Parts: sequence; structure tokens; C-alpha cells
Amino acid sequence: MFHNAALKRSALTPFDWGLVFAATALLVLGTIMVYSASVAIADAKSTDHRATFYLVRHAMYLVVALGLGYAAFQVPTGTWQKIAPGFFIACAVLLMLVLIPFIGKEVYGARRWIPLGPLGNLQPSELMKLATILYAADYTVRKAAFMKSLKKGFMPMFLVMLGLGGLLLMEPDFGAFVVIVSIALAVLFLGGLNARLFVGLILLLAIGFVLLVVLSPYRLARVTSYLDPWSDPYGAGYQLTHALIALGRGEITGVGLGDSVEKLFYLPEAYTDFLLAVIGEELGLVGVMVVILLFAWLTWRAFSIGWQAGLMGRNFQALAAQGVGVWMGVQSFINMGVNLGLLPTKGLTLPLMSYGGSGIVANCLALALLLRIDHENRCLMKGKRT
Repeated sequence: MFHNAALKRSALTPFDWGLVFAATALLVLGTIMVYSASVAIADAKSTDHRATFYLVRHAMYLVVALGLGYAAFQVPTGTWQKIAPGFFIACAVLLMLVLIPFIGKEVYGARRWIPLGPLGNLQPSELMKLATILYAADYTVRKAAFMKSLKKGFMPMFLVMLGLGGLLLMEPDFGAFVVIVSIALAVLFLGGLNARLFVGLILLLAIGFVLLVVLSPYRLARVTSYLDPWSDPYGAGYQLTHALIALGRGEITGVGLGDSVEKLFYLPEAYTDFLLAVIGEELGLVGVMVVILLFAWLTWRAFSIGWQAGLMGRNFQALAAQGVGVWMGVQSFINMGVNLGLLPTKGLTLPLMSYGGSGIVANCLALALLLRIDHENRCLMKGKRT
């Protein structure tokens, strides 16, 4: 028995190749679809009519993200834990800077970006998702003895998230707010937060979300249009109706790569928020199912890696890995739900796939952290030092 266990440990590969394959497949498919979805708008809007304008920029972001991800993978998770509070504060400062008129950049009424000249724009809320994972995991481990306490365990984190939510809603970035709150709540719950406090918080958040929707005319319009988008197909329901038309045209196997009609200026944000609709039109139900299965596999592996770390008593690593799983699972679920007409429209991209430098960089850093946790787990199982 001991001989077999030793053989299994020695046969462990240094990485979770299934996870690497799923992430690589999403990045590659995303790059192909960003090019396909943006080719017409790039030709029309770029100064020299370059159809590859967005493809080249996306590829540059991807190279930078993979380079930073490789560097992040070299950092031991103990160091990640030490820098977690400082990284969180730095991201919070960036969120404040976004709101200053001469620093933040406003697009379509939202102030979410800091222009970096020829490098593009930095969206601090994307980095804040990773910072929240690290901070919440570190906080939960440090406060483990008080997680049943309202005053010492729950309230400090609640007040931090309240302030963070205020900054995000001032931009406004309701989608990022939902994802970050989901991450923080999940990490606290997995870390042992009192069940009654957790249920009470969920109820308070539900009431808060309803008030945010009812008191905000444009959010209310999004919800009502989502319930019946065909009642105003040229107004509030425009994006959703064209996303549904794209998915309907694709049927089972799609109209063919590059042959989407909806991307030709009918479907807004075709290469960012509504990339899945273009996938559905060009690659059909088969393409959409492949994307769903890849995200499901990635999320499951993140929770499995976290579970393994928890068994080994590596609590920060366990919570951080599961936090990455919550991020990828929740954001991809919301984006897909919006594209399929199951959820109200939000400004959320499809992780690892949609166009956007900050999003791709933050996603690759999170994957590097996840792979590092898994790598350390495997080293410890083999009796090696991390």
C-alpha cells in the first residue's frame, strides 16, 4: 500500500495540465473570436483602416499578460499573502484616482479607466478583483478565531467592502461590484463565517440591489427591457434583441467562422461584452457549449486545487484558489446569462476571452496564482520544498 502511494506521488506531474489546457483554449479561442468580431469595426474606425487593429492590440495585451503571469508564478504564495493588504490598498487608491476628472477617463457616462497613452487604458476594477481574493483570504486566515463574531470577524470586512462598493458605484461599475462582492462573500463563507451572519448579509445585499435598481432609472430600464426586450427593440432592448438574433442565426453548428452579420455594426460591443453572441452565431450551439464546458472545467479545477490545499492545512492558499474559481465562475456565468437573455445587461466581459488589456492581465495573474498553489501542493505531496 505504501509502495503504491509512493508511486502515485512520484507520478504527479508538476502542473495541472488539464487546467493549463482549458485556460490556453479559452485564450486562443478568445483571440480568434476577438479578431472575427472586431474586423469590420476596426476597418471603419482605425485611422489607416486596418482590419487587424484590435487583433494586434489584443495580442500585445496577451503577450504582456502571459509575461506577467509567468513572473507571478515564480512568486511563492507566502509572499502573495504578505503583500495582500498593500496590493489591496494600492488598487483602492487607483479606484479613487479614476474618479478625479483630470485623471480618470469617461466613456459613455462611466468613469472606469486611467489613460496610459500609447499603452491603452488601465481599468483598476479588474485588478481589484484579484486584490479582493488575496485580501479576503488573508483576512479570513488572520481572523479565523473571530469568524463567528459579528463585531470582530464580520464588521471590519463588511465596512471595507462597503467603502469599496461605494467607489465602484460612483464610477459606476455595477457588474464589477457584483463580482467583487460575490468573491468576498464566498471567501468569508468558505473560511467559516457564521451561517446566520452570512444569510443575514445575503438578505441585506438583496434589499440593497433592489433599491439600487429601483432608484436608478437606467438600471431599471435594463431590468424591464431584459424581461421583455422586444417591447423596445430600438431602445433599451437593442443589445439583447441583437444578441438573441445572433444566437438564433447560429442554430446548432453556426453560420461559419467570420460570417456573422450581427457584428457588422448591429450588435454593440461585439468583441467585448457580447463576444459569446458572436461565437453563437458563427460557431453555433456547439461553440457555445465548448466555451461553457471549458469554464466549468476551469472553475471545478480551481475548487479542487483549493480543496487539496485545505487538506494540507494551507488555508490561505485554499481560500485564494477557491476565490479564483468564484471569480471565473461568477463572471463567466453573468456574461453568458446576459448574452443568452437570462440576466439583465451589465458591463462585464467574458474572462480570458473578451478584448481588454486590464481584464486579460488580471485574469492571467489569477491563473498564475492558481497554478502556483497547485504546483506547491504537488511539491509538498512529493516531499519537496516549495
